[in-house]
Amino acid sequence: MPYQYRWKAGAGPNLRVRAVVVAVVACLGSTVVGLTAAPAAAAPVSDFYIPPATFDQAPGAIVKETPTPIFATAPTANGTLPVDGRLVMYTSRTQDGTPVAVSGTYIEPTHPWEGPGERPTVVIAPGTSGQGDHCAISAAFSSGLFADPSKLSISANQEALSAGAWSAAGARVFVTDYIGLGTPGIHTYANRVEQAHAVLDAARAANNLSGSGDATPLLFWGYSQGGGATAAAAEMLPTYAPELNLKGTWAGGPTANLIEILDTIDGALIGGAIGFAINGFIDRNPEIRPLLAPRLTPEGRDLLATLSDSCIGDVIMKHPFLRTAPYTTDGRSLLAHLQEIPEVLSDLNDQRIGTMTPPSPVLITSGRNDDTVPYGQARRLAEDWCSLGATVTFRTNELPPILPGTTLPNHFGPLLIDGYGTDTAVSFLYDRLADAPLSGCAID
Repeated sequence: MPYQYRWKAGAGPNLRVRAVVVAVVACLGSTVVGLTAAPAAAAPVSDFYIPPATFDQAPGAIVKETPTPIFATAPTANGTLPVDGRLVMYTSRTQDGTPVAVSGTYIEPTHPWEGPGERPTVVIAPGTSGQGDHCAISAAFSSGLFADPSKLSISANQEALSAGAWSAAGARVFVTDYIGLGTPGIHTYANRVEQAHAVLDAARAANNLSGSGDATPLLFWGYSQGGGATAAAAEMLPTYAPELNLKGTWAGGPTANLIEILDTIDGALIGGAIGFAINGFIDRNPEIRPLLAPRLTPEGRDLLATLSDSCIGDVIMKHPFLRTAPYTTDGRSLLAHLQEIPEVLSDLNDQRIGTMTPPSPVLITSGRNDDTVPYGQARRLAEDWCSLGATVTFRTNELPPILPGTTLPNHFGPLLIDGYGTDTAVSFLYDRLADAPLSGCAID
């Protein structure tokens, strides 16, 4: 019998209301508020984000931690906060295996777990927040927003709702910042290997912080960029972190095929996110730089440098509906050029998720009319995994087209509906914790 998921009335209505308010503020804040490496002079968010000269290189090791308040956390009846928030730095690996320090936010509840089985850990992989260090989700956890007046930039905590919902239910929560967000080095946006490493090592770090051990029930939760990250982590777990007890994964609106995504968002509200991906690829594959640079105008190269230190709100406010064609030397789209360079095309193809088998059940959701992360490539991910023998549930969100190209209605709408509605991501994951039987594939 599937576990009936409920919000326990006494344990968090105020928190849930506040979390929803924060989520709305985050979305609105992003709407109201760009072929070089990130500017070398960019200042760190704070001293915490600077790794020590030497640190424990074991994946998931805790480099350092410090208490941090969690915005919109409702006090309990006796006036105490129901969670213990910590800003954490932990060890992960780049795509070539180099140890790297990664930041994130850990939330340990002080009240009982309300769901089935023992208290789980939920690793949350954030959606797109940007590429500048100040865009790290952890920087906005204490206030809901992080402002950098020197850059006229604001970054919102887009994961306030997900973190608040799971911690209100009594789960441990770890929200990774990914590699290069907050910490030194460029954020390798949509790099499937590095995002998977960051998620899997965040789970290890959470187990280390809680002392609960590798047997701790584990869930992955992510949407959009986060959906791609959790999908990649789920399929890489057997080879990278086989000791983890992953019970289930939500990969909502997953960024599974970057070629299709780059084509879709060129000219959309968040078209500037293309620059995030290109900057990361160039940093990890420097041989691409001299091949791509002659195809860009000086303005195009300047734009990529600007985007390397920008948040998604900056893209929306300063570069809305950006098209790449005006920034190439012949007026064709940047993707058209990328597909003509074998080294770049090979790198893009290497980012495709769906070539390995996730060992535990995965729920994939996608909006048929998603104007940012295309439906077809999300469905293809489910089909690819099914052909490999994975246990996959794929659900289509039928929200009709609303202002196509503007991202918020048809990309974020399914996030709220599929993540928190009836019989969707939360209840799917509760059933996995309850060991409700599930096998095979179901694709609607």
